[in-house]
Formats: sequence, structure tokens, C-alpha cells
Amino acid sequence: MSGLHLRGVVLPDDEERDLWVVNGRIRTEPVPGARTVVDGGFLLPGLVDAHCHIGIGPQGPVELDEAADQAETDRDAGTLLIRDCGSPIDTRPLQERLDLPRIIRAGRHIARPKRYIRHLGLELEDPEQLPAAVAEQAAYGDGWVKLVGDYIDRSVGDLAPLWPDEVLAKAIGVAHDAGARVTAHVFGEDALPGLLAAGIDCIEHGTGLSAGTIDEMARRGTALVPTLINIDNFPSIADGASKYPAYAAHMRDLHARVADTIGAAIEAGIPVYAGTDAGGGITHGRLPDEIAALHRVGLPAEAAIGAASWAAREWLGWPGLVEGAPADVVACAEDPRTDLDALRRPTRILLRGAVVR
Repeated sequence: MSGLHLRGVVLPDDEERDLWVVNGRIRTEPVPGARTVVDGGFLLPGLVDAHCHIGIGPQGPVELDEAADQAETDRDAGTLLIRDCGSPIDTRPLQERLDLPRIIRAGRHIARPKRYIRHLGLELEDPEQLPAAVAEQAAYGDGWVKLVGDYIDRSVGDLAPLWPDEVLAKAIGVAHDAGARVTAHVFGEDALPGLLAAGIDCIEHGTGLSAGTIDEMARRGTALVPTLINIDNFPSIADGASKYPAYAAHMRDLHARVADTIGAAIEAGIPVYAGTDAGGGITHGRLPDEIAALHRVGLPAEAAIGAASWAAREWLGWPGLVEGAPADVVACAEDPRTDLDALRRPTRILLRGAVVR
């Protein structure tokens, strides 16, 4: 029986072991005749970008060929599993390509007219349409639904929630009944209590978290994907919003205290995962930057790696490097726990058991 052989320190177990790959899956027993492709160093479960947009470019929706290029860029940086957090195009054909990362689709963003980036999401005229729209996207996606929880309301000149609390409770209940989880884009403070009370499963960005909402997220076990490298864009967003001085000031304030905000969420024990928000203003392939940013705001190096590898895979329902698991592996010569930059220099990448780098 032919196959591949890898030897290295397997993370997070921190044990030097031999692994074999046959038919795209991990074996822990020797495979005669296997070809050694990694001999030494560190072996990680394939990296996970938990907030990514395959199919969105700087000008909005892109063609499928360009979306495939985006996925290749992520793959070549070690991202082998993507939670696509909303896309305006149908990326299901990309899921059939064995050379591209695994993609977990959240369908399309659900928003209100003039309350999100144009051409990206479904725009509901009546908030009462939300439960039906959630049911539709739950059926269309892969177990996730993406809401726009807040965005600038030009009538008030600042961030404001999009949905009444009672509608959110119905909509999230509909998703849960369908076996789907719900996440929401939230920059500010005011949308968070209603989303959390409605039972939302994850918050994206979370720059408006306060002591009270942090405690509530920790109590409920609600996940947080901060997208810190995207938050770096807040000052430029504010610079372009001179017509709305309250909004601009609010965005600058959220940016100024983001390290303290996310650091407090980490300290409270909220489960935090790494997401780049690639697509639009963030280029693909930057997951190592997000891991480093999480470490800077207080997540220990090993936990920051786990937030983009074994812990994130478990959260999304995918195993690590165990018997029978899909052979999605990133190998590094140096220990990334002591040098996060090692993640920028993978020596080998295996996707579905095939060497892609």
C-alpha cells in the first residue's frame, strides 16, 4: 500500500510522532512503502480562517475564477479550512475542487436597505422578513447564517442596530431549529444585548463589547472572531466619513480601545477564533498576521495558534491530526509557539492528503 509519511512534533499534543497518509486520511500505524515528505519540525492541523469572504473583491462581487484565486492564495499561506462569512456569489463549485481549501459557507449577508455595503447582502425592506430570510439562508448555506447586526444609520449619523430584539429571537430560533448557527457583524455597543439575548452563536468584530456584554458572552459561551487586522482600517473609514462626525468619532474610539476590549474578552474566557475578514479591503493569505495580532492583545502564543488551527477546527466540527482524520497538515521547521513567524514559512502543506507545497 503506497502513501505518505510525516514525522514531527504533533501539535497541540507536543509529542514527536510518525503519521502516515493513505487515501487522503491520517493513519497512526505504519504504512509499508510510504514516501517521507516531512522529517522533523512541527506538524499542525490545517489552519482555519474563521472569517473570510471568498467571492468579494475591493469593488464588490467577483467572478468565480477570481474567487478561486482568492482561495488558492489562502491555501498557499496554510489556510486549509475557511468559514466563509457571507458571499454574494455561489461558491459551491469551489467546494468540488480538491485543490482548494474546504469552505464552510454562511450564504449571503442579511441586511436592511442602505444599511450595509451595496451588492453584498440580501436587503430586507421589512424587519419582520428576517425569520423567513434566515430559514432560506440556513437551507442554502453549510450550517451558518450571517446577519448584519449594526451599521451606520444615516438618519442618526452613527452606528445603530438593524433588527428589533423580538425579531432577532424569532430568527435565531428558526436557524437553530434548522440545525444552523448564527453569527453577526457588530461594530458598536447597542446591538450586542439583543443579539446575545436572542441566543446568537458568534459575534464578528466585537469592538463595542463592554464589561456587561463580555460577562454575558462568557456565561453563554458565545464565540468571538475579532478580525483585528480589519479593525486596523477603522481610522481610514472614519477619515472617509466626514459627513457623519459622530460616526467617525465613534469608529476612532472603538479602534483606540480595541486592544483593551479584546484583551478583556480573552481574560473573561470567551472562546476566540482567528479570522482575517479577507475580501474587500483585506487581502487574502494574511492569517498569520491575525494570529500575531491576537497574541499582541493577550492571547498566549499557543492559544493564538489554536484559535487558527486545532481549536477552530473543533469549533467548526473538524478533527485534528488523529487516526482517520482528513490529512490537512501544515509543517513548520521551527516551533511556532516560540516564534509565530514560523507560520509564515511552512515547509510543507498537505490538503486532503496531497502535497500542495
